Amino acid sequence: MIALALALLVLSSTIFVVDQRSHAIVFALGEVKSVISEPGLHFKLPPPFQNVLFLDKRILTIESPEADRFITAEKKNILVDTYVKWHIVAPKLYYVSFGGDEGRARDRMSQIVKAALNDEITKRTVRDVISGERDKVMTAIRTKVTEEAKQIGVEIVDVRLKRVDYVEQINNSVYDRMKSERMRVANELRSTGFADSEKIRADADKQRVVILAEAYKEAEQTRGAGDAQASQIYAQAFGQNPEFYKFYRSLEAYRSSFKTKNDVLVVDPNSEFFKYFKSPGATGSISAPSKTK
Repeated sequence: MIALALALLVLSSTIFVVDQRSHAIVFALGEVKSVISEPGLHFKLPPPFQNVLFLDKRILTIESPEADRFITAEKKNILVDTYVKWHIVAPKLYYVSFGGDEGRARDRMSQIVKAALNDEITKRTVRDVISGERDKVMTAIRTKVTEEAKQIGVEIVDVRLKRVDYVEQINNSVYDRMKSERMRVANELRSTGFADSEKIRADADKQRVVILAEAYKEAEQTRGAGDAQASQIYAQAFGQNPEFYKFYRSLEAYRSSFKTKNDVLVVDPNSEFFKYFKSPGATGSISAPSKTK
């Protein structure tokens, strides 16, 4: 039984399984004998003749625990958060570089990314880093990091800036400058609006004067035409019976002069104004106007 158990133990130590998430490095007396990346069942010599080290094949992520400080071309301090997507493509080279220690690999990758960021940010302004040339910055960083990562058996899948911000000491001054800029733009818009309103008001006043002048002109023309027509009618009536016309006009004058009991006229009773208050016979009879067909 003991011999069988030992045999099974030895047999199990010669079999190992590589799944789709891992690379396997087979060592023979401390030296790398082979690298297996294809999943499946494999065999080796029992320890201490051969050993197996498994490395993660999946895409891994490195996120900066806190924002790193960089200086831009205009000598301003900014804080940058980044993340990197990477995976092992050369397991033997990766093992030689880090001895299979993923922590050391992460530290090295972080240093590479930070150095690339520093090279690119120091050549650009804050505006370029945030928006103006952000794509160019990312492309340049990715190119530099990819080239260096190849030397340690790693492939870079992606590099991104999560956040770019000013350091706390200059945030207030930046906000004040932004506020001043917005106020300046607002004042310019307000001034432009006031000028436009004055222009519109002046144009409306001009149109009002023109409309009133045209209306007054038409009113005067209508009044003139009416007065002319009235004069023509008066002339025709006067021509038919001058004495009756005079009598009618005197009656209108009396009606206008004596509208209320308080009206007082200081006039000579024998004046021409009171002619028709006397007997009609004194001034001659008034014949009715003739009717014409």
